[in-house]
Parts: sequence; C-alpha cells; structure tokens
Amino acid sequence: MLSTDRRRTALAFALLFVLYQAAEGIGARLLGSVSVQAVFLLAMVVGAWPLGRWLGFRGYEAYALEWRRGAPLLLVGGLALALLMKYVAVCVGMALNVYAARAPESTPAAAVSFLSSIPWALVVTFVPSLAEDILTRGFPYRAVRVRWQPWVFVLASSALYALNPIYRWGQGPSEWAMLFCYGLAYATAVARTGSLWLAVGLHWGWNLANVLIGDILPYEALSTSWSPFLSAAAHLVMMGVLFAIPTSFERDGMDADLA
Repeated sequence: MLSTDRRRTALAFALLFVLYQAAEGIGARLLGSVSVQAVFLLAMVVGAWPLGRWLGFRGYEAYALEWRRGAPLLLVGGLALALLMKYVAVCVGMALNVYAARAPESTPAAAVSFLSSIPWALVVTFVPSLAEDILTRGFPYRAVRVRWQPWVFVLASSALYALNPIYRWGQGPSEWAMLFCYGLAYATAVARTGSLWLAVGLHWGWNLANVLIGDILPYEALSTSWSPFLSAAAHLVMMGVLFAIPTSFERDGMDADLA
C-alpha cells in the first residue's frame, strides 16, 4: 500500500511538472504562442484538483490551498508586501546606480493605457505564480505526506524552486542564488502559516510588480550583474518580515499563557 501511494505521488508530481515545463518549452520557445503557454498553465492548475483527489485529499487541499476564512487576508497581504518590496528595491537600486530612472509618459492616453492593463496583468501573473507555487511548495508541503521540520522544508522547497526553471539554468550562479532566495521567502510563508496562500500572494505580487512598475516608476538596469542581488535581498527582507507571523504552535502557546 505504501509503495502504491509513493508511485501515485511520484506520477502526480511528474504530470504537473511536465505540464508546467511544456508551457515554456512548447508554448513559448517552440511555438512562440502566449495562448498555448496559457493553455498548458491552466491545464496544470485545473488538473491539480483531480490529481489531489486521486492522492486522497479534497482536491486543492493536497497543496495546502484550502479556501478558509483567513485565506483572502493571506493572499492580499502577501500581494501588498511584495508590491511594496519591489518598489523599495527599485528605489534602492537607483540610489546605488544599479538602475537608472527614465522619464514616465504623463499623457492622458498613457494613464488610460496603464489602468486598462491592470486587469490583464492581474490574470497573466496570477496563473503562472499559482502553478509554480503548487509544484514547488504546496506539493512537497502536503501531498508527499512528509512531516517536515520547518527549516528542512524551507531549504528543500527553495532548492526545488531554484531548479524548476530548467530553461534558466544557463544564466549562471547569480540567477540560481536569486531564485533560491525567492524560494526561501515563499517557503517560509508556507511554513509559518501552514497555507500556500501567503506564498501565492508574495509570488503573484512580485510578478505583478515586474509588469506594472515600468509604468509607475520607469527604470532601466545599468548593472545586470548586481540587479539580481537586489531582488534576492528584497526577498530576504520579506522572509524576515514573515517571522512576525506566529505559527500555529506559537499561537497555541500564547493562548495558553493568556489562559
């Protein structure tokens, strides 16, 4: 029975992994089609539900994606924190001459264009963020049925997240280090809350900021070798902020002290 469960878990992960990689490999690189890329990512997110059922969970519960009372707060809170940290990172980069400001377009047409692009940006950044979070954080946290020590889960998930973008392996150690730091922040969000929703909010917010900030605070990179370290540092700061969130164990201890 145990070996059967393990085979199911391995097969489910492999199916999700193939769908996720196909979005980039087939949709973007082979066909150059955003639509095909979106189809693969949506197929992965939608397909995760029956796979979760097949593994013995209640659908998305397999990835710690239960929509409970606190889920909207975690999602929106993560989104807001990541947007803020991206803005701060760009401002710091400008002060350090890693980035240079460009003059923004201040015409009414530019403002209308920016506002009209927000709904599109929300969707096209949410789905890829959710898909990767399911694969590299939610799945190992819940579906593999391992009782992780929090720090072991954070390191393992961060390594998986850094390895997952197989088409970016050739970009070198600075890219790997940056992705690993991203993973530290997002996996810490899962470990602190027991839910994937805060990690989704953080990941979504950072990707959304990358799309929108060019209109809010236009800039260009003067140093492509140093800019990844600014992004990594921003995520390490986010990880530090997350330690202000008490875990369920810590909340139980505080309730006992108050009683």
